[in-house]
Parts: sequence; C-alpha cells; structure tokens
Amino acid sequence: MQNQQAVASLYASKAEKRRLWKAAIKWPLYSVAVMPVVLAAGWTLGNGTSIRIGQLIGFLIASVLLLLWENLTNDLFDAETGIDESNKPHSVVALIGGKRPIRHLAYISLLLGLGLIFWLALRSHAAVLFLVLGSCALGYLYQGPPFRLGYQGLGEPLCWLAFGPLATTAALLVLTPVSQNSEIVPWKVATTLGAGPALATTLVLFCSHFHQITEDAAHGKRSPLVRLGSKRSAQIIPWVITLILALECMPILQGKWPPTALLGLIALPSGISLSRLLSKYHNHPEKIVGSKFLALKFQALNGLGLSIGLAISPTLGGNLLNQI
Repeated sequence: MQNQQAVASLYASKAEKRRLWKAAIKWPLYSVAVMPVVLAAGWTLGNGTSIRIGQLIGFLIASVLLLLWENLTNDLFDAETGIDESNKPHSVVALIGGKRPIRHLAYISLLLGLGLIFWLALRSHAAVLFLVLGSCALGYLYQGPPFRLGYQGLGEPLCWLAFGPLATTAALLVLTPVSQNSEIVPWKVATTLGAGPALATTLVLFCSHFHQITEDAAHGKRSPLVRLGSKRSAQIIPWVITLILALECMPILQGKWPPTALLGLIALPSGISLSRLLSKYHNHPEKIVGSKFLALKFQALNGLGLSIGLAISPTLGGNLLNQI
C-alpha cells in the first residue's frame, strides 16, 4: 500500500512534479563522484605526464553510474524503513509510485558501471576493479540491510574511505600510461591527494541531514548529528573546513606540492557562508534545508581549484614530487 507522500508526489501538478524531479535528480551531487578522477588528472598533468583521455572519460561515466546506483538504492532502503515518509516528497520511490522500476534501474546502473570499470582495469591495472568494488561495498554497508551502518553513525567514515584512498587510488591507476604501469599501488600518493577532498565530500553527507535530525532520531538513525544535536554539530563545521584546508596546505608547506595548489582555497568563502548559516539557523530546519548545496559548492570549488593548481604547475616552472 502506498503511503500518503508517495500518492501526493505521484499525482502532483506538472509544475510541482518538475520541481520534485529536479530535487530528486540532485545533479550537483555528482561532483562528489567525479572528483577523485579530476584530482588524479590534476596530479598526473602536474607530473608532466599525458592523460589517456579515453580512460578519463570512461572513469567519469562509470563514477556517475555507480553513484546513481547508490542514490537509487538509498531511496529504496529508506522507503523500507519509512524514514522519508514525512520529509522527502522528492524521493524517487514516491515520484514513481513503486519500488520495482527503481530497483531495476539501480541494478542496471550498477552492472553498466562495473562493466566499464572492468574494461578500464583491463587497460590499466587489475587493482582498479577491486578498489572500486571496495568502494561499492562501503556504499552498500552505509544503507543496505542488514548492515545499515549509517544508522549507527558510521556513514561519514565510510564515505571518506570510499571517496578518499579507494577511489583516488583507482583513478590514479586508470590514468597511468601503460608504459609507466607497475605493480606498485600508489596508496601513499592517493591518501595524501584525496584526504582533504574526501573530507569535503564527507562534509556534504554530514550537512545533508541537518534539516531532518528529528525524523532521523524518530526512526532510530543514530547519525553523528542525532548524537551531537544541531548546535554542537554546527560548531564542528568550521573545524572540519579548517582541517580540510590544512590537509591540503601541509604538502605545500613541506615542499611536496607546488604553491599553485593553493587554488583550492577559492572554496573558503563558501565554507564561511556554510558555517555562518548553520551557526545561526541550526535549529530551524526550513532555513537550512539547502545547506548540503552550500557544502557541495565548497566541495566542488575546493577539489577543482586543487586539481587545476596541481595541473598548471609545470607551465609555471614547477613540478610535483613523486616521493610523497
């Protein structure tokens, strides 16, 4: 039996449906999917190495398909727990009016994404497939039954691992020219490169639940925001932003990255706006429902600025140090 929200979404006016579908697709969110390979491209160019464009495009498409799978399955899993019934009329399940077509689309996206990753691994390094499978496994552990680790407050560390060391390592291997391929998996480089941007992605996840703390708590979801409360959670935001930028500035101060990597700081105004918004309205859900998009703006500008800063270094006479 359909819940009231599903019926309301299904039979909404055309204009309202258009608005709900726009909210459901959440296209800006896909910046978190493509950022690992964008960072890897910046690193590769910064080292004076050419990029295999086909591999780059393939990884971008696969990343979008896999995040689409995760978003659709998260809507399915949330529909099962009922957590979206009162505050998410733009749930894809509510808009379609049933779970089966969403489930089919989700698994098609997963199979296409993994098939493309398998092809990319054949053209680069076998570890790519296992790294991406590891990221997908973490994505399932976040919301999928019987684990639902996101309900235990573990969603944020899972997010950092998936979009940080795992995805960045896979992206670096995919872009490495065949002539330079080796058995060495660049864990150290990937962790240093992805640590700050992956934390920015984790910040997006953290901020996406500020407006629904009451609903999460009512359905047994013990997220960090539920545990800490809105005020203390808002007070953490400036410290997280500071840590992100510190992780990216440290290699520059150590002489391991070129000064041009400071372009990642172009995200700072967005971070300040996010901090001020949540500090002032942390307990007004209707005023902070869009805070995740401010966090997304910070994440996208930060990652893109860092990538461009690394990439342009050789043109300005600088270079990266591979011994990181």
